[in-house]
Amino acid sequence: MNWDRIEGNWKQLKGNAKEQWGKITDEDFDIIAGRKDQLAGKLQERYGMAKEEAERQIDAWANRHVKA
Repeated sequence: MNWDRIEGNWKQLKGNAKEQWGKITDEDFDIIAGRKDQLAGKLQERYGMAKEEAERQIDAWANRHVKA
């Protein structure tokens, strides 16, 4: 998957991300700005999950919402 595509379309995709991860605030999503590492960090912080689990969830979400 091309993460650059997510970064480029972040404004459109962050609504879907908000539905997936409701504990992350609008301000957090603005700071994340489509950066995978920032999103993984916020998932770890807000949900108390391991880095590997955060990345797994992000990849699954991205595969559902971004067409190749």
